[in-house]
Amino acid sequence: MSVSIHINNLNYSYEQDKPVLKNISLDINPGEKFGIIGPMGSGKSTLLLHLNGILMVDGIVKIGDTVIEKKSLADIRRKVGLVFQNPDDQLFNPTVEEDIAFGPLNFGLNNEEVKARVSYALEAMNLSGFEKSLSHHLSMGERKRVALATVLALKPEVIALDEPFSSLDPPMMMQLINLINSFEATLVIVSQSLLPLIACCQRVALINKGKIIAVGPVKEIIKDDELMRSNGLDLSFYKKTFKEFF
Repeated sequence: MSVSIHINNLNYSYEQDKPVLKNISLDINPGEKFGIIGPMGSGKSTLLLHLNGILMVDGIVKIGDTVIEKKSLADIRRKVGLVFQNPDDQLFNPTVEEDIAFGPLNFGLNNEEVKARVSYALEAMNLSGFEKSLSHHLSMGERKRVALATVLALKPEVIALDEPFSSLDPPMMMQLINLINSFEATLVIVSQSLLPLIACCQRVALINKGKIIAVGPVKEIIKDDELMRSNGLDLSFYKKTFKEFF
C-alpha cells in the first residue's frame, strides 16, 4: 500500500529567529518516488524528520488522511518508516536479527509474523546469514543496510530515506536502486548523490536556505544547469567526464 503526503506552510527553527524551513508546501502522490535535493544545510533532513512526527511545529503535514499531531503519532509511525543518515542512530539491539524484529514486536505482531518479516527484510537487503551478527561490529555500508531492513520489516506505506546511497559500494547501490524501484510504498529520498537519485525518482524538490526553489520531473530539474549551479549543485564536472569517456 501507499499513501499521499501533503505539506502546507511548514516552518521550523532550531533557534529563535533562525528559520531552517520557510513556508514549505508540497504534495507527493501515492506510490511516487520523490527526491529532495539541495546544498548542505538547506533543510532537507529537517523536512524529512517532520514526516513521522519526530519534529512537529508550525504548519500542516498529512500522511494520507491523517494529520500529524500528538494524538495520531502511533498511527503515523505505523504508516511512515524513517531511515536515518547515520545508522547508529537506529540500531540499538545487540544483533541484526533483534534490531530488525524490534519494530514488528513493538507493534504487537505475533512471533510467526515477526519471523516472516525479519526473513523478508534480511533477504531484501542481502543480509541473509547476518542474523546473529553484532550490529555495531558491521561496516558502515552493512549497518546502513540493516537500518533499512528495520524499516522494511514494518512494511510501511511511506518510507523516508536520508542519504541512503552514501557508504555503499556500486553493486550494493545498484541493488538498493532496484529495490527502491520495486517498492509499492511512497518514497521520499534526501540525497547528495544525484546520479542514483536520477535512477529511481520521478520528481524532485530543490531546496535552498529552507525554501523550495523548484519542483518538477527529475530530468527537467537536473538538466537546468543555471538552476542547479545557482543553488549549489553543479553537475558540469560529471557531464564533462561522461562526455569524454562515453
